[in-house]
Amino acid sequence: MAKILGIVSKFYDDYTKTTSKKLKIIDAYLLYIMLTGIVQFAYCCLVGTFPFKSFLSGFISSVSCFVLGVCLRLQANPQNKAQFSDISPERGFADFIFAHIVLHLTIVNFIG
Repeated sequence: MAKILGIVSKFYDDYTKTTSKKLKIIDAYLLYIMLTGIVQFAYCCLVGTFPFKSFLSGFISSVSCFVLGVCLRLQANPQNKAQFSDISPERGFADFIFAHIVLHLTIVNFIG
């Protein structure tokens, strides 16, 4: 158990020292979206899926937002500059916002 705590402590220390503030904000967003999806799924398991389209659209929205956030994190990470050399961080963020607008218009249309 002490080894696990040591590993987690070292991971946390390295994360706080080497990760930029921009990436930490994206990580906080990803954690929030993941927790939202978990709460929706737990609610579905405990209470039921009576308005099924509402549950399905909310859960799909959470999963899709998480995937878009991971894509934004990959593009904003300076270590991945070689893979995304032709995409600036501003363009990556603009693509993220545009994809969210299209996603949420689709979700609202699906709800009815």
